[in-house]
Amino acid sequence: MRPSQSDPGEGAASAAWELLLPAASAPARTRGRSLQAALREAVRSGRLAPGTRLPSSRDLAADLGVSRGLVTEAYGQLTAEGYLRSGRGAGTWVGAAVRAVEPRAHDLAPRSPGTRADFVPGTPDLALFPRAAWAAAQRGVLAELPHQELGYPDPRGLPGLRTALAELLARRRGVVADPERIVVVSGVAQATALLGFALHARGVRTVGVEDPGSPQHSALYGAAGVTAVPLPLDDEGVAPEPLRASGVRAVVTTPAHQFPTGIAYSARRRAELLDWARSVDGIVLEDDYDGDFRYDRAPVGALQGLDPDHVAYTGSVSKSLAPGLRLGWMLVPESWAEEIVERKRAMDLGHPALDQALFARFLERGDYDRQLRRCQRAYRDRRDALVAALHAHFPGSEVSGIAAGLHVIATVPRRYGPEERFLARVAQAGVAVRPLSAYAHTRAGPEGVEEIRLVLGYAHVPPARIAEGVRLMAAAAG
Repeated sequence: MRPSQSDPGEGAASAAWELLLPAASAPARTRGRSLQAALREAVRSGRLAPGTRLPSSRDLAADLGVSRGLVTEAYGQLTAEGYLRSGRGAGTWVGAAVRAVEPRAHDLAPRSPGTRADFVPGTPDLALFPRAAWAAAQRGVLAELPHQELGYPDPRGLPGLRTALAELLARRRGVVADPERIVVVSGVAQATALLGFALHARGVRTVGVEDPGSPQHSALYGAAGVTAVPLPLDDEGVAPEPLRASGVRAVVTTPAHQFPTGIAYSARRRAELLDWARSVDGIVLEDDYDGDFRYDRAPVGALQGLDPDHVAYTGSVSKSLAPGLRLGWMLVPESWAEEIVERKRAMDLGHPALDQALFARFLERGDYDRQLRRCQRAYRDRRDALVAALHAHFPGSEVSGIAAGLHVIATVPRRYGPEERFLARVAQAGVAVRPLSAYAHTRAGPEGVEEIRLVLGYAHVPPARIAEGVRLMAAAAG
């Protein structure tokens, strides 16, 4: 590309000519597409500025050593797309519609960069992901899956997966599991959104949430136009009097292992919660986020098993396999099933079929049960390591909540306070922690209280790192 000295955009045109040379050397069958792509990128990146006059197709073809037809076709295609403009007898110019944008991709995944120890709760040990078993299941599925299974799936999920999930949930969590009422979702977050939209469609504008509790519940229901109403907890679960006084007809609970306090709802409170739901024709939204992991006894069964007509049950593989799989399930009351399924269909036309078939095989082969046992052993050992480290480095500290899940509540003696100063010193030492107060929907108690209560996640931290992290935390707190 050799523009004359009077041509506008001479420097840009020369630079772009160098960019087009590799395209001219492409194999003959792809040379035309390569030339178009290179020219398009030269305009998009700004190397060919708006208003730059391009050489004639004859001259550019001679310079690049390609046929004139390839250049004419490239000019015509990019003119049709708006990258170039041309007029009879006026030549070809770079159009003014394109705005060069520097390509960049930011990683918005939650991280704790620069930390020496990370006790932020909510993450499993991703190194425990069963890569070999997962790969074997994937190979089997790709070899055997019928072609028609790659079409749009049933929005509820593949029948084989729903059947396998029903067996798993009935056996391990004690739910009343009808495969026809199971909906495969992209994690509990999507289940929450679907339930929120269904509540809103029924005229429900408020939903009760545990206080303290997961902040995600409030945000997800809020996106569906449903306002979260904080409901205080006592030692047995959601306090019944505030629940009845709130006027809500739907409430979100984590009864097997409340997040973040770590309590398990008592049998009495479970009965009271279901009595309330029946009395107001309401619904309990059960988030069974880590119900499989109990270390001192068998896990308490899911609330849904007591009244499947008034409880919507949700769960996922985020704590047992990996949150990046975005794979979960929802078991809804029969009276809600059709509405939820149609909303799922409208939202995404169904969960990816290959992922579903793979997980179904993983369940059927017993791989998922083996993974749960593996995680159970690892997480129990890490909880024990954390409790021991707290007692060694923070004399007088207390650990509360049942022996379950992926986090503990640690109450640190007042002499290390106040909380704000403690957190600042620990953060400065490179230790990431979250206080219990971070999960409160409403402020409780007077400001300046010196008691420090921490929500410490341990599942993703190796035992040696747990001990070192607690030591660093104690040294920083002084």
